[in-house]
Amino acid sequence: MPTIKTTFPVTGMSCASCAVSVESMLAAQKGILSAAVNFATGNVMVEYNPDAITPAQMKSAAQSIGYDIEISSNEDAQKQIEVIKLKQHRQLLFKTFASIALAIPLIIVGMFFMHAPYANYITWILATPIVIVFGRQFFINAWKQTKNKSANMDTLVALSTGVAYLFSVFNTMYPQYWHHKGLHAQVYFESAGVVIAFILLGKYLEDNAKANTSTAIKKLMGLQPKTVLKLNSDGTEQVIPVSQVNINDVLLVKPGDKIPVDGIVKSGSSAIDESSITGESIPAEKHQGDKVFAGTINQKGSLQIVAQKVGDQTVLSQIIKMVQEAQGSKAPVQKLVDKIAAVFVPSVIAIAILTFIVWMIFGGENAFTHALLSMITVLVIACPCALGLATPTAIMVGIGKGAEHGILIKDAESLEQNKNIDTIILDKTGTITEGKPTVTDLIWKENTDVTQYATILFSIEQQSEHPLADAVTKHLTASKTNPITFEKFESITGKGVAAVKNQKTYLVGNKNLMLDKSVVISTQEQNTIDQLLNQAKTVILFAEEKTLIAILAISDKIKTSSASAIQQFKELGIEVYMLTGDNAKTAKAVADAVGVIHYQSEVLPSDKSAFIKELQSKGKRVAMVGDGINDSQALAQADVSIAMGKGSDIAIDVAKITIISSDLSLIPKAIRLSSQTVSVIKQNLFWAFIYNVIGIPLAAGILYPVNGFLLDPMIAGAAMALSSVSVVSNSLLLKLRKL
Repeated sequence: MPTIKTTFPVTGMSCASCAVSVESMLAAQKGILSAAVNFATGNVMVEYNPDAITPAQMKSAAQSIGYDIEISSNEDAQKQIEVIKLKQHRQLLFKTFASIALAIPLIIVGMFFMHAPYANYITWILATPIVIVFGRQFFINAWKQTKNKSANMDTLVALSTGVAYLFSVFNTMYPQYWHHKGLHAQVYFESAGVVIAFILLGKYLEDNAKANTSTAIKKLMGLQPKTVLKLNSDGTEQVIPVSQVNINDVLLVKPGDKIPVDGIVKSGSSAIDESSITGESIPAEKHQGDKVFAGTINQKGSLQIVAQKVGDQTVLSQIIKMVQEAQGSKAPVQKLVDKIAAVFVPSVIAIAILTFIVWMIFGGENAFTHALLSMITVLVIACPCALGLATPTAIMVGIGKGAEHGILIKDAESLEQNKNIDTIILDKTGTITEGKPTVTDLIWKENTDVTQYATILFSIEQQSEHPLADAVTKHLTASKTNPITFEKFESITGKGVAAVKNQKTYLVGNKNLMLDKSVVISTQEQNTIDQLLNQAKTVILFAEEKTLIAILAISDKIKTSSASAIQQFKELGIEVYMLTGDNAKTAKAVADAVGVIHYQSEVLPSDKSAFIKELQSKGKRVAMVGDGINDSQALAQADVSIAMGKGSDIAIDVAKITIISSDLSLIPKAIRLSSQTVSVIKQNLFWAFIYNVIGIPLAAGILYPVNGFLLDPMIAGAAMALSSVSVVSNSLLLKLRKL
């Protein structure tokens, strides 16, 4: 049964525990194969059977535990989501700074003028709007969680500030209750108000920082033009939204405009900046029949293009979708974090209650005051947000950075595992080499009229059906202006072609054809032919009557970046193998040229997969790089699979990483990106864990018996806010690192 994999925005989440709750609820629904909630993006990626469950049923399941899912996927719905997010951000900004404005005088009165007349009432008046108006979301969400027998960060905040506020109200209204017991009626309005102000400030800064982690997606989306010029059948031009373009529509793209859809050039010629798609900075020349891609920029001439792929079928849309899915996926380490987050809040509540009990038993004269403050401080400081943000923010930035460099990473696991590879297997054709035959040498006989004979050679090859003829015609494009028609044209199977013009016979083919027709080949010419053959090149000879006019050598050209990329693999301590279906002579020539020591020739697709299995059985962690359908089996077998973006769709579908420009030197960059991202994840998790390991005991008052130190709830609130912001900021620093 075919399944659907899609992403929905989730609303109402405030911490990592929320993400775990939504994920668990959805995963438990019949028909859902997998659900992964990313707290950093606020999205859930779901794979489900459409015959067993609908998005509306998923929405109901999320709503049943106090959250919501936006299931509309049309453009208007997406815009509405953006409007809602912007509105929420502005509301958060207002609540943050309004609460800070009230918190400043609250601190001054509560800490320096606590014995002034009516001080308790003044702090009550200042704290009430902060707690009840600006902080009401914490109490509403906590109540929803309680109804569903779960707990999250809002529960901690609501418990801590609610207890402090209600206790202070009671002490302000009925101070005599404590006076009769010989105790002072303490109030903690400043703690309740300032804690909420700090938490709101932390959430605002976190919201800003999280928005910055998704800049790669925003940049990619910004490449899509909103409108396009359509050429109607009557020759008139019409401006229409790009969403209304249909396949086979003819579109006009003027200089400076973005290509709106994937298509083929119908007429015109231009240079197009394709760096946004391929990462290659040199503009690509485009002529009639060439492919163009959405999001690239037309630089010089006007083009008429025929739409082939529109909407979410374009290469750009597929890249955006792939990046979104990858940013929403989870690295293996995140699964452990999720398990911790699921039990974190209940554990903290238990620790807070235990703290209160211990203080009440051993706290002496001020036992209740210390018990209450310590319990509140434990609840405030133990926020799971930093823990929940540690991995997904780093993954988002890492995958986004890769996309900007032309490295598409399909999931977080591949990003994490890429750094662990110790062996890399390279296909030859299309990976190390360009994947298309090219004329590498063209040697003319001395004193030859090159212009005249080049036109003759071009005209012969243009009519030839030989697979290498295209390589010759492309090399001789300057001679195509006045092609010659021949009086007689004969294809000689396995040898070449013969053409007659003005009673002169012209031959193009291999050495056997020349020998058959008694063409004279000098010793020097034979030496040149042998030298080219030893370089594993295919040699084509061009003769007029009995005289050899030119020697051509054709080979699959090695990419300029291949040798340096292979050297970089070696410097990274990675063992390099080359596998090819080509003959031994060609394989050796290519391997020697790029510095590969280990190679195998005449390898079948199944042999590649078997070879990877053999290496894996020896404990090797293998990456496979390929571009063809014949590589797909090996790509599926490898620990890390990398496809060249100009290769087959099947190879790209199977691979977990795609190099859009097919530039081999981007793979070492992908490995370094993996190392950098994993390093940032480890740093984030260390600080998130160490923060709680140190913070919770301090908040409970572990140092009080030693030096009388008790952590103030206000300081705990500031520290909690800082922990989340520091984790996200550390992830953003990944953008600045050099690959």
